[in-house]
Amino acid sequence: MSNFTEYLKTKSFRRNLIAAICTFFGLLLIAFFSLRYYTKHGDGLNVPNLRGLKIEDAISKLEGLGLRYEIDSVYIQDQPPGIVTDQDPDPETFVKDNRTIYLTINTNQAPNVRFPDIEMKSLREAKSIIESYGLKLGDTTYKPDVARDVVLEVLFGGQQIRPGESLPKGSRISLVLGDGRGSEEVELPNLTGLTIDEAKFSLKGAMLTIGSITYEGEITDTANAVIISQFPLAADSVTKVRIGTPINITLSNKQ
Repeated sequence: MSNFTEYLKTKSFRRNLIAAICTFFGLLLIAFFSLRYYTKHGDGLNVPNLRGLKIEDAISKLEGLGLRYEIDSVYIQDQPPGIVTDQDPDPETFVKDNRTIYLTINTNQAPNVRFPDIEMKSLREAKSIIESYGLKLGDTTYKPDVARDVVLEVLFGGQQIRPGESLPKGSRISLVLGDGRGSEEVELPNLTGLTIDEAKFSLKGAMLTIGSITYEGEITDTANAVIISQFPLAADSVTKVRIGTPINITLSNKQ
């Protein structure tokens, strides 16, 4: 033990210790600068803002900077096709050379979505569901029904649509809602002697509808045929009916 203690006091030990420390720090510096060189520390560039550019212009700019790219697409109805709508990394992000930039462009063809079931749902709930499917709310009309602001029918392009049918994303959907007045009663008009067009006009004003249509005799001109009977018929016992009640009519040639 005493010999080891004496050795620690010798010049030889101090020289070896200093050499070991220098070697350690020398290796540390070599590793540090090698890593900086390997990763090109401090070398790189800021990602340009590509949003709003045509995809051709965006690609040209990236290639000029030595950056790679990958392209995905979405459909946004209110933006022109072929335009960069998003990018990753964001503009002004510092990246290394040859980094891949991910671009999202707007496609020119709307994908189809399957229409959800919104019948008998409130207007507020139906609007939220429609928008979550990438569709838009169009016109809303009302017809007599005891339920108020509840979806009774769904229309696209004037035609009724059912749950599960395919529609282009971004389509406008029209809704027919209940007006909450289905239990109210209105005066029953007398349609006798009217043509079918005149009857429809009269019933629309009374918030009633045409029911079944039957014909008496040979009808040569439907437009000029007149109503000879109706059901229900305005009488002492029946003067009022509920809003939306269908009125059945019988047509015959004018005499």
